[in-house]
Amino acid sequence: MNAAVDRGHRKCGFVALIGAPNAGKSTLVNALVGAKISIVSRKAQTTRSLVRGIAVEGDTQMIFVDTPGIFAPRRRLDRAMVASAWGGAGDADALALLVDARRGVDGEVEAILAGLASAKGRKILTLNKIDLVARPKLLELSAALNAKFPFAETFMVSALSGEGVGSLKESFAAAMPPGPWLFPEDQISDAPIRMLAAELTRERIFDRLHDELPYQTTVETQVWTEMKDGSARVEQVIYVTREAHKKIVIGEKGRTIKSIGMAARKEIEAAAEQKIHLFLFVKVRENWQDDPERYREMGLAFPRS
Repeated sequence: MNAAVDRGHRKCGFVALIGAPNAGKSTLVNALVGAKISIVSRKAQTTRSLVRGIAVEGDTQMIFVDTPGIFAPRRRLDRAMVASAWGGAGDADALALLVDARRGVDGEVEAILAGLASAKGRKILTLNKIDLVARPKLLELSAALNAKFPFAETFMVSALSGEGVGSLKESFAAAMPPGPWLFPEDQISDAPIRMLAAELTRERIFDRLHDELPYQTTVETQVWTEMKDGSARVEQVIYVTREAHKKIVIGEKGRTIKSIGMAARKEIEAAAEQKIHLFLFVKVRENWQDDPERYREMGLAFPRS
């Protein structure tokens, strides 16, 4: 079969992953794509905007949308994240509800189930972290969730180990509609490298300061300069809400920020496939969560109320 016929039989579509915070959506997207395009952290609600990963299965291209965790919003940023999550799920060709099998059905999962009926696309239940739960409990959980909502299919996976991910990916591919591919075959994300670099640094901050630093921290890549030798000079600003938080990020004699920078640089170099000269700056901006410009940088709509 020649290339022209192949293109004529191609399929392409969107798959949205929704779930409560820490259900494992980012880990699963990375596993489905086969590369790191979404940050992973023990800290809940680290995915803030829609992150799109791209993968090919046979003649099918899938654009995976890693949405922020859906939870009861309290602050302006919370409301923006939840709106972004439901927005990403609204018109997807397939929608996977990811449930942490250890936690089971809690209030957050119940709230998501209530909103599923208005979303389009094929609904697929995906129980994650099955390597940590006994099989009888998995079967009981699957039955309980399917009794609450008529899912088209149910899959049990471990996003971390990869167990069951291949079968899930094949199911997503089968649900995609006919159509031309939207991205080149070797492209794995539609996120600009500047934004991905900022997210990678934010992940390293959370990894290093998980128990010390509050959730209200964001990173922006303000300078990305390509150098003549093929490397890039990258300048990023870490925004915190209090002077005390700035001291935590910098650490005694700058040791903490140096450690964060070294780890982040390696991640960014791997993503950008070039040598990176990374410079980190920490600034206090008490009300950054009420600044529309910060939301635009994160790819979120600014809630007016």
